[in-house]
Amino acid sequence: MLRTLNRVLLGLAGLALVLVGGSVLAVGLGVEPPSWWVHDSRDDVLLSDADRARWRDDGWWWPTVIAVLAVLVLLALWWLTAQLRRRRLAEVLVETGDGEGALLRGRAMENVLAGEASALDGVERARVRLTGRRNAPEARVGLLLAAEAVPAEALRGTCEEALAHARDSAGLERLPATVELRAVKHRAERVS
Repeated sequence: MLRTLNRVLLGLAGLALVLVGGSVLAVGLGVEPPSWWVHDSRDDVLLSDADRARWRDDGWWWPTVIAVLAVLVLLALWWLTAQLRRRRLAEVLVETGDGEGALLRGRAMENVLAGEASALDGVERARVRLTGRRNAPEARVGLLLAAEAVPAEALRGTCEEALAHARDSAGLERLPATVELRAVKHRAERVS
C-alpha cells in the first residue's frame, strides 16, 4: 500500500512539475498561451508584485496561508513516519482449532526459520524477516551459500523443510516466501 502511494504521489508531483515547467518553457520560446494562462508573453513574470501583495491586507489571508502550510507540514511528517516505520511483523496469529487463537512472536518464528535454514547443507547463514498481516504472514529469506553449495538443493530444502515446518507449526494455510540466494565470496581454486 505504502509503495503504491509513494509511486502515485511522486508520479503526480512529477507530472505537475513537467506540465508547468513545459508550459513556461513553451511560452518563453514564443508559443502563444491561452487567454486563461497565468502569464501572457515571454517577458511576463509568473507572479508580479501586485499579485503577491493583492490579499496581504485582507483578514483571511495570513490565517489561510498558515493553515495550508501547517497541513502540508503535517502531511510531510506523516509521510516521513510512514517511511521510517518498521515493516517487520510483530506477531503471528496461530489457529488453535477451538475458535480461539494464540499469538506467536514474529521474532521467535524468524529465529526458528533462520536456524533451520542455516542448518541445511551448503548454507553459511540465513536471515528471515516476516512481513504482511498477522493472519497472513509472508517470509523474506536471505541465504548466504557456501562455495561448494548447490543452489537448487538449498532452495528446495528451504522451501520443503524450513518453510513447510514453519507453516505447519503455525497452522497457516500458506506461507508465501521470497528467497534470495547469495554466494559467499571466496578465492578461486587453483587447478594444476
